[in-house]
Amino acid sequence: MMKNHTTISPKSIIVREHDFSISMNAGIDIKDITPIVKEAVKESGVDIGSVFLTSIGSTGSLTTIEYEAGAVKDLKKAITELAPPGASYEHEKAWHDGNGHSHVQAALLGPPQVFSIRNGQLVLGTWQQIILINHDIKPRKRRVTLTIIGKKLKE
Repeated sequence: MMKNHTTISPKSIIVREHDFSISMNAGIDIKDITPIVKEAVKESGVDIGSVFLTSIGSTGSLTTIEYEAGAVKDLKKAITELAPPGASYEHEKAWHDGNGHSHVQAALLGPPQVFSIRNGQLVLGTWQQIILINHDIKPRKRRVTLTIIGKKLKE
């Protein structure tokens, strides 16, 4: 059973789009993008709705974690164990570019994430941050597209 159900009429829907890029190091590089997303939600004026995030590119991903040194180190280790560099990848046989593991790692985590907006605030757990990950063997300028859809409750 759903609580706090709100119906939104199509006439009053706000849609905001925003792209941003972050320079990232090679390997498994992880950056906290929560402040950027929170600011975009604040600027949108949306009180209730959703924010959709997508990492552009096949060797980048998005997820959430408690962004602290131990958890970040544990995540890097787990990702490396799931798709280790140096293992045999069909991608390597075709392209010989050294990043077969990067594509598999990113595919396992996935590029999209969706979060709720309530009372004009991004809904996250107390210790939950949104992170962008570069899996590629090269430094990358990772692009993220952000779409906010919702409604302002008081005009």
